[in-house]
Formats: sequence, C-alpha cells, structure tokens
Amino acid sequence: MLSKIIKFTVMRKTYYAKLAVVGILLTVLFTFQYYTGRDKEDFSGVKFITEPPAEIILTEFDPNELDAGQWQNLGFTERQVATILNYRKVVGGKFISKEQLKKCFAISEDKFSILAPYVLLPETGQAAKSNHFSNHEKKAISISGSFNPDRYSAADWQKMGFSEKQAAAILKYKTYLGGSFISKEKFKECFIISDENFRKISPYLLLPEKTPAGSGPDGKSMNSGNRKIRYYAFDPNTLDLEGWKAFGFSERQAQTIVNYRDRNLKGNFKSVEDLQKCFVISPEKFAELKPFIRLNTADTAANISRQKPETRQQEETDFSKVDLNSITFRQLIEFGFDEKAAGSMIGFRKKLGGFVTKEQILTTYNIDPELTKKLLSTAQLNTSNVQKYTLTEAPEEWLKNHPYFKYSADKIIFYRLSEKDERKIWKLLKVKPEYEARMKLYLK
Repeated sequence: MLSKIIKFTVMRKTYYAKLAVVGILLTVLFTFQYYTGRDKEDFSGVKFITEPPAEIILTEFDPNELDAGQWQNLGFTERQVATILNYRKVVGGKFISKEQLKKCFAISEDKFSILAPYVLLPETGQAAKSNHFSNHEKKAISISGSFNPDRYSAADWQKMGFSEKQAAAILKYKTYLGGSFISKEKFKECFIISDENFRKISPYLLLPEKTPAGSGPDGKSMNSGNRKIRYYAFDPNTLDLEGWKAFGFSERQAQTIVNYRDRNLKGNFKSVEDLQKCFVISPEKFAELKPFIRLNTADTAANISRQKPETRQQEETDFSKVDLNSITFRQLIEFGFDEKAAGSMIGFRKKLGGFVTKEQILTTYNIDPELTKKLLSTAQLNTSNVQKYTLTEAPEEWLKNHPYFKYSADKIIFYRLSEKDERKIWKLLKVKPEYEARMKLYLK
C-alpha cells in the first residue's frame, strides 16, 4: 500500500513538472512571435534631427560674468547651465582658473577645448595666485537715448560701458550678419550681449522687433536697409555714387563699381558684359538691373574688332617669352582669344592679384580650354610679384575682395581678433580641403 502511494506521488510530480515545461515553452513562443511581428509597426511619426546646430561666434569672455542666457548662447542646455552656475557658487562665487572651470562635469572635454582659447582666466590656480588674478569690475551700461546700433563705432560701444574687446566683438558680429543687425531679435543673438544688458538696451534700439521677411538665412538683408528698390532706366557710365546706392548697393559696393568703371575701364563700360564682370554685382542683382540698362557710349571693343587684322597685329609676339601675369588684352586677342575670353582672363588675374599656378587660368569663365592649354604650354608664369600675406596679417579689404577669401573674410577677421595661431583659425573656419588648399596659394 505504501509503495502505491509513493508511486502515485512521483507520477503526480512528474506530471506537474512536464506541465510547467510546456507552459514555459508556450510563453517563450508567444513572446517571440510578438516581438518578431512588430516589423510592420508604423514609425512614420518618428523624426530624426539631422540639421547641424547653429554656428556659435566666439570671442574672449570672463565666465564669471556670464548669466544663464549667455551660457545657453554658448550651446549649453538649461540643465547644464544650472549645473555650471551652481558649481560656480560651490567654488566660492567665481572661477579662478581654466583648470577649475574644466572640472565642471557639465562641460565636456570637447566643449572645453573649443571654449578654452577664449576664456579670460589663468591656466591654473597656481598661476592665478602668482599673478594675483582678480576679476575686473563690471562697468554699468549707460544709454543716453534712442540710437541705431548699425551706426555705432567701437568708441560708441565703449562709451556705453562695454570693454574694448566686447566692442570689437559686437562690430564683428554685425559684419558677420552682413553689415546690419537687422532686428532686435538678431541683436539679442550677439553672444557678448547678456540678457540683462539686452533688456536695458532694447527699448532704445531703432530696429524692428523681429527679423523682416525677405532676409537671408543668416539674417542678411536681401536688399539695402530692407526697403523696396525702385529701378528706372539708366546709363551705367553716367550713374554716380548715390545712384548706385539707390539701387540697393552699400556705399563700399557703390564706390567699387565707380572705381572699376573709372580706373579699370578708363571711364566707360563698353558693353553690358563689362558691368556684369564687376565682382560686387551678383548674378541675381545683375538680372534685376539688366532690363533697365541703357548703354549709350560707343562700344570701343566693337571698334577694335572692326579694325583690319594687319593694324591690330603690326608686330608679331613671341609668346614663349611672355609672362602670363603680364600678358595684355591685345596679346590674348593676337593669340586667338575672343574679346570676352581675353577680358575674363585679365579680370580674373586682377582680382586674384596674379596667378600662382597655370591650372588656375583654366578655371577662368568664358575661355576656350583647348586654346588656353596651348597658351599655357607656350608662355611662362612668373609669380615673384604676387602679393602674399599671413592669415593673421592680411588686410581686411584684401580678404573681402579676393575671390578665394571673400566668402570666409568676415569669419577670418572675427576669429583672428582673439586667436593668433593660424592652425586654430583654420579649424574654426571649417572650410573644405580643396578651398583651404586654394586659399593657401596666396598665404606666406
């Protein structure tokens, strides 16, 4: 009897054990089917952020002066900013060295490496003690009345209460925007303007509250002063400085056009194409102007083309002795170039300040590649008179007018205010390798 009871108990345990195993297997199977069956789930509402963050224009700063808004303008989140400000309180209310600032865990190593060159603090706490470092006293902002910030000089900003470097940074930021702050909204984005100072200044700014519609992606105005331009029929050979400005050009651009006409072309645009070649007139702007151009002067180029060949080629040129950096318009015509191609080559050479490599000439617009290659294989190239500069010493006007530098000119001018190491400036510029190689042709 006892053996039967024991046998029955063993059989029942075996039954429940098998039942438990089957239950586990079924659970695993249903779970597997559930997750493998999710491939049809709709993820159309999920969006991935691929747009790069807005570029931050940096200048020298004292981290002890920054408020929460300015730290956020440097690219930190609200939570990170709160951590930085709390950490500043913990260390006694002010940072005394870069070494101490770096220890704040809310500032990553990569972020600190970007900010470090601009931080106005000694490298270490020991250096701070040995140099008796102390923060300079903040000067209160003083505003006398309403003003247009676009017209303020560095001296005006300093008179208001900003330091010399802060004033320079404000002006460079204006240049970065295209020469105008455009709106209070854009003015506020200047890193050096704290929220507190903006609240003080804002009521006195003679600027619209918001960036007007029609401004470019970087806040740059698409027309002069955001006013509507009214075109009328005109002769570019008689239009004065004010006339060009009325068509939406800045004073500097207008002066460049007048100088190009009076000096380079000896007083006359000989064709509509001559006007188009002026580098301050963009293709879009030229398209706007073209229907209104009434060129009444005689076309000298056409007169040249009507001359007999023997009068144009009285003396045959030995092109093996000709320097490509001094070859003339007449010699290019003699070699076989048409007037448009010859003018383009001379104009491009002038903008560059001279060719450094023969390959550059092949990038000239309007030329016949095969004829140009023939010229390059025949003529010489002397580069001894080509002007070159270092990135930190290049004149602003040269940077802004040079075809290879003009699109990065404002950034170069801005970054070199506080950075003298050219390698670091190149890193900040973030230009494509092929553009950097092209620019370095004209650097020492």
